[in-house]
Amino acid sequence: MAMKCLKHVAVTAGFLELAATLAVGCAGAQDTGLGLREDELPPAGFGTLRQDDIAIPLHTESFSIGVIPLDESIIRLLAPDTYASMHRLLDSKYEEIVAAGAKYGSRDAVAFLVSFYGREARARFDPEALTITGQNRLFRPAGILPISPSFGDRQLNQRETATAVFVYESGIRLTDPFTVSYNGISSDQWEQNLRKVERERTAVATRAAAARRPGTPP
Repeated sequence: MAMKCLKHVAVTAGFLELAATLAVGCAGAQDTGLGLREDELPPAGFGTLRQDDIAIPLHTESFSIGVIPLDESIIRLLAPDTYASMHRLLDSKYEEIVAAGAKYGSRDAVAFLVSFYGREARARFDPEALTITGQNRLFRPAGILPISPSFGDRQLNQRETATAVFVYESGIRLTDPFTVSYNGISSDQWEQNLRKVERERTAVATRAAAARRPGTPP
């Protein structure tokens, strides 16, 4: 893998401001990792999607969960500022994501940005209970990389957000529907999100082609 940037990684209503506040460093990598070449991806800088267009929400009585895939083929469809923030986060966690996947013999780890948002005081959560089902397989976290300093407390105050990067073994296909679950609560939102993703992918290709035409205004 020539440069540091992972193909996959998953935030939703209540924490959509997160990307704007992620002040993490970036080495400026341009490769996407996991064998995808630059010319196989949507061009960066032409997306218009918002975070909630690709978010997968779950709600319990005491807190909400937001899950966003940070796959380059997905996050490049976000508006430019949001994409840049997500890309920086992914790049900054690259080595830890690879190490977490390697523990399970997985070369192509799949990572998501996950946020827990407190709806009431002293809301306790269990990060290991967040599972993904796809391709007739159940995926449990292979690694959890905290972003919020208080994530390890596993407890939220009202309106508090605790965020981490969750790493899963390879096998989760972001081009297919999958189900996210937490202690009996499930969401199939990704199937609906895929329709937006495919429409935007086509629109991004059209915008990029227009921008390359001679005489096209910047």
